[in-house]
Amino acid sequence: MAAVAPQPRARAGAAPAIDAAPRPRPRPRAERRPRVASGVVWIAIIGVLLAGVVFMNVAVLRLNIQLDQRGRDRARLRADNAQLASELSSAQAAARIQALARKELGVQPALAQETTYVRLKP
Repeated sequence: MAAVAPQPRARAGAAPAIDAAPRPRPRPRAERRPRVASGVVWIAIIGVLLAGVVFMNVAVLRLNIQLDQRGRDRARLRADNAQLASELSSAQAAARIQALARKELGVQPALAQETTYVRLKP
């Protein structure tokens, strides 16, 4: 038979033996909020942020559409101005005006001997 080693007895009045690894002291339990409520809050926050991103994208799209329309209007107005300037310059041409006056109104240039000048006193 195997012999069992006797265990040492604690002396009366002696301190109890200290364990090699001290046990961690239990923390006081704080009230836990339900995880479901905090998850719903995060979902709501993310939803609001996503709605804001969508709103901003729609606003930028509208501004880009307006900017494109204004650019087309500007190009059309510049072309109209160029055409009107061309028509004005051709209409103001002296030779053209004289030819139209001769043709439509029968106006002839005055002869030098028929021209008189009026002299005003200063």
